[in-house]
Amino acid sequence: MVVVFVLVAVAVLALLAGVHRYVWRRLVGDTTAEGSLARRAGTVAVWVLPLLSVGAFAGGRAGFPFWLQRVLAWPGYLWLAVLLYLTLALLVGEAARPLLRRLLARRASRTAATGAEPAAVPRAAALVAAASATETPAGAPAEAPVEAATGTDAPAASPAPESVREPEAEPAPEPSPHTPADPSRRLFVARAVGGAAALAGLGTVGYGTYGVLRGPRVKRITVPLARLPRSAHGFRIAVVSDIHLGPILGRAHTRRIVDTINATSPDLVAVVGDLVDGTVADLGTAAEPLAGLEARHGSYFVTGNHEYFSGAAEWVDHVRELGLRPLENARVEIAGFDLAGVNDVAGESEGQGPDFAAALGDRDRSRASVLLAHQPVVIDDAVAHGVDLQLSGHTHGGQLWPGNLLAELANPTVAGLERYGDTQLYVSRGAGAWGPPVRVGAPSDITVVELASKRT
Repeated sequence: MVVVFVLVAVAVLALLAGVHRYVWRRLVGDTTAEGSLARRAGTVAVWVLPLLSVGAFAGGRAGFPFWLQRVLAWPGYLWLAVLLYLTLALLVGEAARPLLRRLLARRASRTAATGAEPAAVPRAAALVAAASATETPAGAPAEAPVEAATGTDAPAASPAPESVREPEAEPAPEPSPHTPADPSRRLFVARAVGGAAALAGLGTVGYGTYGVLRGPRVKRITVPLARLPRSAHGFRIAVVSDIHLGPILGRAHTRRIVDTINATSPDLVAVVGDLVDGTVADLGTAAEPLAGLEARHGSYFVTGNHEYFSGAAEWVDHVRELGLRPLENARVEIAGFDLAGVNDVAGESEGQGPDFAAALGDRDRSRASVLLAHQPVVIDDAVAHGVDLQLSGHTHGGQLWPGNLLAELANPTVAGLERYGDTQLYVSRGAGAWGPPVRVGAPSDITVVELASKRT
């Protein structure tokens, strides 16, 4: 296991080194003069920014002071998002480079051909010029001037001497892709493609960051449950996951989420894991606005994998103090259905993993059931225990496109509602962000799930 981990770490580091080298060459090496201030600054940035990224990721695990984690987090995490979209934009630019070079070469050829001297002199003018320029030997009879022939009686004009013929114009050669490009043209192409890639990458990250800091938007879905009684028809659960309080997202982020949830007037609030990325000592005050959640049937919490990186037991106690009820492999009866919650699978390393038998084993299966479980991968256990609806998060919907393609490899559902046998699974994209505070193609959400009875 250790050998595999080391090999994976080496492969990741090699990949990052290669990507940084490629970005430096295209954005710095190809566009700046050797020894210039711009090249020196770009070279320093390519060395410093990845070090900040490593520091941002390692800070929490290494026990860095929280103030230092906050200093490293913004530039370190944002650089990773910028690097991703810079690289993608530059790779797209590779296809544009030869096309742009050929376009510029053709334009230069046309400009040169248009501005050249006339390629040939009319034949009559050439003959006159040749005759007048030829000296007549002394004593020899002067020859009659050559006149332009307009009739059949006119003598045929003899060809002009080879020495005075004007060379015929030759067509400008087509630019060859193998011909070395003009240095100024090559520099222009490099700067144009690099500038466009930089604008695309920075613009994408900027918009994705705005989406996270603005706060999640509300989604609404209706989920019919066969065993839900008419009395519970229209019951609304506000589902929020993956808030990820940490060095970047803090108390103001929590307040936005609480205000958004309360504005929906839910019957119940379900916080399905990954509330934090840090300890209670560092982030306890950031979570305090959760005490303001308002719902007729209360607010409930289950752990996510990041709680087990941050001191799960302390966080369970803290959210209880804030008025949320933790469901640690437990179940409660709500009006018309059972609400159960299981610990995250990451808790297995601490002997606190999910226990479906404890949460669901002895319940009355004639009643509808809703399960809170952070990761979608436990859906098979939910199906086996006759759960009607599982509410999960964890995937972030991929967070950074094309991360959704990777998320699909590890999760049965990345986002939205799907059915597995008699069990339905709803996966929220989450209300925050992990690592880079950026979302591209996977906007954050708080989902109001309205339960519908099929008996109405």
